[in-house]
Amino acid sequence: MINSVVLTGRLTKDVDLSYTPNGVPSAKFVLAVNRAFKNQNGEQEADFINIQVWRKQAENSANYLKKGSLVGIVGRLQSGSYEKDGQRIYFTNVVAESVQFLEPRSNSSDGSNSAPNYQGNTNYQSSNQNSSTGQYGGQIEQQNYNQLYEDPFAPSKGPIVDESDLPF
Repeated sequence: MINSVVLTGRLTKDVDLSYTPNGVPSAKFVLAVNRAFKNQNGEQEADFINIQVWRKQAENSANYLKKGSLVGIVGRLQSGSYEKDGQRIYFTNVVAESVQFLEPRSNSSDGSNSAPNYQGNTNYQSSNQNSSTGQYGGQIEQQNYNQLYEDPFAPSKGPIVDESDLPF
């Protein structure tokens, strides 16, 4: 039996973080997922899906996601019921096994953000403009660093393939 769900959408409000009596972190949020089609009026419709996240991913979600954040979710569908005021309440949600942050973190107001600052579509630049330290601690000149990661799909100065090389 397969029970797998893959979703991409935006949070409708900030993450609600709580802890079980045993101290296990649990987070809940609602994900707005656009449908693949528009309604008769040409408007985009969305489904609003309850997401449950556990443990370290729950804390990370609460710390780094906010209303409007774009995320990817891989998880499983779970349904159940409980009784409240004499009525049976049924629910269905997605228990996330993986939460992927699909947008860069915005700068915090206190300036303590050390996350990358993405500027445009072609360059990756560190938020510290004076120097950039590589993954292994070595200094990298910003100009050389950007040249290594230039956008391969950016408009070029000439044709990629000469038409005389084509077999047809």
